[in-house]
Amino acid sequence: MTPENPSPDPAVRGEATPEHVAVFQRFRRVFGDASSTSRDARRRAKREPGLSAPFGEGRDPKGIAEVVDALTARLGWNSPLARSELLSSWQDIVGAETAVHSAPVGIEDGVLTVSCDSTAWATQLRLMRSQILTQVSRRYPDAGIRTLRFDGPGVPSWKRGRRSIPGRGPRDTYG
Repeated sequence: MTPENPSPDPAVRGEATPEHVAVFQRFRRVFGDASSTSRDARRRAKREPGLSAPFGEGRDPKGIAEVVDALTARLGWNSPLARSELLSSWQDIVGAETAVHSAPVGIEDGVLTVSCDSTAWATQLRLMRSQILTQVSRRYPDAGIRTLRFDGPGVPSWKRGRRSIPGRGPRDTYG
């Protein structure tokens, strides 16, 4: 630097511009200067001053579970997801032995319908209804289960089929 030209810019002093400075100046011309931002960008910067700052308020990373929970709540999927989890985890709710002889069939209007292998198992589960309903309500409150219905195996019906006849049907079959 000479005393008559104290500028730090090498181009002003008459020297060759270093490569890194030239690249920076070219990027500045191509991509724009921070002072020459668009009108919308300046307006956003005035309205939302802290949103683009790293480590600003509300900028902490979130876990995937928290993000998925927020998404399912916002889309209203909590109840259907809780119902499907309930149906898939029946063995955890009632135990392995009971789950072998019973299976949840579906949920309709707050009623969980369970199909049982025999009428004895259906009766036993009816006696355990309050414990099972407590477990379901505690584990899956979003499922909306109000009551349980236990069905035994289907009995034969003479109302439909190839050999059915109109009328009251057989009456002396069962003694």
